[in-house]
Amino acid sequence: ISNFGTGIIYGVELSNAKSTVRNLEIGQRLPAKIVRLDGEGGYVELSLAEADKQQLWTQVKDLQESGEIVKVKVTSANSGGLTVNLLNLKAFLPVSQLSNDHQPKQTDGEKQKINDELKKLIGEELNVKVIDVNLRSNKLIVSEREIAGTNVKELLAQYQVGQEVDGLVSGIADFGAFIRFIDNPSIEGMIHISELDHRLIDNPKEIVKLNDTVRVKIIDIRDNRVILSLKALKPDPWERAGEKYKASEEVTGQVYKFNPFGAIINLKDGDLQGMIHISKFGSPEDMKKELLPNQDYQFTIESVNPQEKRIILNLKK
Repeated sequence: ISNFGTGIIYGVELSNAKSTVRNLEIGQRLPAKIVRLDGEGGYVELSLAEADKQQLWTQVKDLQESGEIVKVKVTSANSGGLTVNLLNLKAFLPVSQLSNDHQPKQTDGEKQKINDELKKLIGEELNVKVIDVNLRSNKLIVSEREIAGTNVKELLAQYQVGQEVDGLVSGIADFGAFIRFIDNPSIEGMIHISELDHRLIDNPKEIVKLNDTVRVKIIDIRDNRVILSLKALKPDPWERAGEKYKASEEVTGQVYKFNPFGAIINLKDGDLQGMIHISKFGSPEDMKKELLPNQDYQFTIESVNPQEKRIILNLKK
């Protein structure tokens, strides 16, 4: 090794480099990493495996800087994302960096369900870009979404906020629904659960089903993502709530859900919900004894506030 004298590879380093050493010939030149200058017997201790690894990290750094698309193979999965093989280095592909086609969409937010969906990709080959390289911490992050991002950005230039489009429900998660544009299937937008209906809902499946055709409104376009609304195209029942409901009137309703503050009640004669406060019962246990799901009850309206989208109820005794 030029001015350093003679190098030696032995012990663990020899074991790590067995496959390389087996194919070497006398006189052959190859890269090595110095492990120790004053090794046993005065030799310089070397590592072939570490040199190979360092070269690979240099290659992936070049891939990051060039933005080149590379093919990787999925080796394992967890609820956070996929582990992939890139040039024999372990890289991580987070869920947030998956393409729309590979995003887990019917998991109801449960980690095990997300994990099960991602495990279906083990053994698959994906096209990705390298987005983060850190040799010191052995961190290598890749993205599938970055590839689609360029194309999607160009496609989204055809659309603008406020525009209405027809879509197909392509996926449902606990936080909302994914909508694939019918006129441009490469674009998939998302409706947050709060934009599905004017009522409070617990599960998007109450409003939409997989493969439903829906008309939606674009309410935001950012970071190559399009945010949609279904409720923006529905009449807002709160606009006429002050005319329809008056204090002291009687209404019929069913318990929709309990929360720490009371119970949300679906009013039977319209699209609105009211709330009865926990203080009317004394304790959550007492409330759940008096109000059972899927049963009709008579309530009196205590107050109506359309601006705050709130109807306060009392249970009629």
